[in-house]
Amino acid sequence: MKLKKLAQLVALMGVVGPVMAQEAAAPAMQRVEVTGSSIKRVAKEGALPVQVISFDQIEKQGITTTEQLVRTLSANGTGADNMTSGNNVFGADADRVSGGASFASLRGLGPSSTLVLLNGRRIATHGASGKSVDLNSIPLGAISRVEILKDGASAIYGTDAIGGVINFILKTNYNGVEASVSTNDTQAGGGATRRASLLAGTGSLESDRYNIMASLTVDKAERLNGSDRSFVNGFQPGRGLSPDTTGTPFANQMAGTGTALGTSFQLPGDPNKYLQANPLSFQGKCDSIAGMSQYQTELWKDVTSPLRTRYSCAYDYGADYVLQFPVERANLLSRGTFQLAPDHRMFVEVLGSRTKATAILTPMQVQATVANKNLYPVGGAYYQDLSAYIPTFDKSKPISYKWRANDVGNRTQENTTDNARVLVGFEGNFGKWDYKAGISRAESSTKTKLTDGYSYTDKLYAALATGIINPWVGAGQSQTEAAKQLIESTKFRGDFQHGKTTLTQIDGSVSGELFQLPAGALAMAAGFDLRREGYSFAQDVDATQILLSPGNAALKDASRTVKAVYAELLVPVTKDLEMQLAIRRDDYSLVGATTNPKVAFRYQPADFLLFRGSASKGFLAPSFQQLYSGSLSQELPNGVVDQEGCAKHPGVPEYCAIDRLDYKTGGNTNLKPETSKQGSVGFVIEPFKGYSASFDYWAINTKDRILNRTPQIVLANYQALNQYIHRNPDGTIEYVQAGWINAAGSRVRGLDVGLRGEGKIRDAKWTATLDGTYMDSFKFAEYQGQEYQELVGKFYTRDLYLRWKHNASFGVSRGDWSGLLVQSFSSGYKDQLPNGGKGSPPPGFKPDVSSYTTYNLSGTYTGFKNTTITVGIQNLFDRDPPFTAHNVDEVVGAGWDPRVADPRGRSLSFQLKYKFM
Repeated sequence: MKLKKLAQLVALMGVVGPVMAQEAAAPAMQRVEVTGSSIKRVAKEGALPVQVISFDQIEKQGITTTEQLVRTLSANGTGADNMTSGNNVFGADADRVSGGASFASLRGLGPSSTLVLLNGRRIATHGASGKSVDLNSIPLGAISRVEILKDGASAIYGTDAIGGVINFILKTNYNGVEASVSTNDTQAGGGATRRASLLAGTGSLESDRYNIMASLTVDKAERLNGSDRSFVNGFQPGRGLSPDTTGTPFANQMAGTGTALGTSFQLPGDPNKYLQANPLSFQGKCDSIAGMSQYQTELWKDVTSPLRTRYSCAYDYGADYVLQFPVERANLLSRGTFQLAPDHRMFVEVLGSRTKATAILTPMQVQATVANKNLYPVGGAYYQDLSAYIPTFDKSKPISYKWRANDVGNRTQENTTDNARVLVGFEGNFGKWDYKAGISRAESSTKTKLTDGYSYTDKLYAALATGIINPWVGAGQSQTEAAKQLIESTKFRGDFQHGKTTLTQIDGSVSGELFQLPAGALAMAAGFDLRREGYSFAQDVDATQILLSPGNAALKDASRTVKAVYAELLVPVTKDLEMQLAIRRDDYSLVGATTNPKVAFRYQPADFLLFRGSASKGFLAPSFQQLYSGSLSQELPNGVVDQEGCAKHPGVPEYCAIDRLDYKTGGNTNLKPETSKQGSVGFVIEPFKGYSASFDYWAINTKDRILNRTPQIVLANYQALNQYIHRNPDGTIEYVQAGWINAAGSRVRGLDVGLRGEGKIRDAKWTATLDGTYMDSFKFAEYQGQEYQELVGKFYTRDLYLRWKHNASFGVSRGDWSGLLVQSFSSGYKDQLPNGGKGSPPPGFKPDVSSYTTYNLSGTYTGFKNTTITVGIQNLFDRDPPFTAHNVDEVVGAGWDPRVADPRGRSLSFQLKYKFM
């Protein structure tokens, strides 16, 4: 081909970025393996869009974690797979065991649909959730570059990669010693990060026939509280946002048989029968307690019954969320490569990591009821007499109440995840035929300790029944020492649960040229992949005895065998047209076998223009947890409405204002695999030397998509899903059956755009890039039979499918100096409507969440011997996250959304790197 630079772009990137060879200093015509193909060839060729990000780019942007890196990818979804959003017990896909973990989700199709690789091979999934690779386990300080195959359903790596592949390429064959330290401090305080790394290697494959290298990286992220940022404010009723909860630190009294309020109460001249009351509400003083406010009944009247909220206070517990919780990581990589013969090498790779993440959630909400045997007793020192406000108040009866138990403490979980992989591999060539083979063992184990904020249910309820603990602590007051000691005596602290995933793998492949065709050599590759996957999850104590404990139901050891074979052909049809044909067969011991093809092409009719495209099928088997996890009983966070029952019994609280409704989740052995059909077509154009653009339109259709159906979805669609609503003999709801299902599917369309320019002004070099994704459509159905709904540009509780996202950069270098300016942009979307979308929102409500743009600026100096100094400013203009009026229970955030924005604000980064020569 004539256009070498354009062909490089096509081979190594689908969107722009610096064009790179495989590990520097390679001869111009050396054959290498490109992500997306097993056929080694000249690196200037290829048909699939692959984005490449170098480690130098990562460092200059001030990126310190793999999660941060993945969030810069425009092809990655805008979902709740980050550590901040995962610090939650409620939500559409909250699995309650992934605290401290973060995941990739290309195209917004979920972590399970994104295949994360190390040097082209699989690693163990997260030890607790088991659903995907925890990005914290990736040794960021040891990578050479990252390759993102945006064309999913790879016949080479696995057709379960429906969203795409992220391949982290580690450093190899390093000689010397290099140390670096970096810091990143926020201007507003809190959330600082620190990192230190050491890279050392000795030996040369060419002269010594061996190379041994090791990399150690240690980093730490400090806590950032919601109270540290002014935009974290869940009480802005004029804009359509206020807390939809009556679990308050100064408790609301509740009605109930045998209690002081009775089954309900009425006020003179008011025919309504109310269910909750708070003296501060009657006095108009709910806001006298920090974080509390008068419940905004009109704002939520169709979501939570006014009978429960009219005379209640609310609490902005969303503002109490920890925006960045403490994390400590250590990653170790050791690799030895040995030249067995001129064309044959053996390598041994050992990878280990430990992540300790302290997930901190808001204090538990406790209800004192007759059934719980924890009513506040008559004669207790803090008995709250409401006779002055409610004439029917019976002070001869105990009090039922709802209390946000701040005095018990923040629910705190210490999650420690250990990852390890040992790999022995061989690679080389026999003439024009290349081979590689490997055997590996990988494990990921997660242990969770509860360190504060959790109590034994029976002990806490008995303690509350004594009347010693005061659920109505006023401003400037505190619990007595006796009450504090009593609360402490109820707590559980210690080992709580543990999970483990294992992966044993043997793989191998050969590739080379079969024979010559008129247009060139016909090349092929064939390989196999044998895997044994395992998963287990268990509690160290009886979780049912601990109030609101976070665990999933136990799952004893489960395992399965996966056998896969694949083949690939590279066919030069004409001088300008090349076809890539591939097929893969996977056989899952517990699911069944599947065969999936893939076809791709590249056509270059002129030196300045190249066309490319692909079509393939995907297959995603259910995970162990999705199939086999046991049933777990939970409660909805707020009072909900039984639409069917309330229509038949209007105004009856048991139907129209249900308090703490039970629901069940768990595995589903009837799950079918998720399948997909997908394709892409695009072109790359280079009208002038140094200037290029790429455009790739892609489409993914999934069927039987595996999702965790929420109880809210069941209740909202009761006509179609009535079989999952279990009722008592009197017609009230006993519980809702939620959990894993095969949803109808999704239909996704989008366009990836890449722009690149480079040039020279006198003795200064400059580069400019843009990597963007336009989401044309994301249609989705929650269950079979539901009409597909368009989600792009709209609030949604799983992912936000934004219309446009991009990362753009402009870099300049001259001598020992270089600078980089990076812009990140996310388009706005339609906000969640208050009051469930019923009625008219308040005048100050704006239906559109604004776009979010940040700039990072860095400068690097290499003028000191063996030393590199980089100073950067992240979020240069200190842009706050855009305001959103969504309710915090579905997605973490009070007035902002961590799926879109970074709460840290402007920060200053500094890195010092020194090479010992």
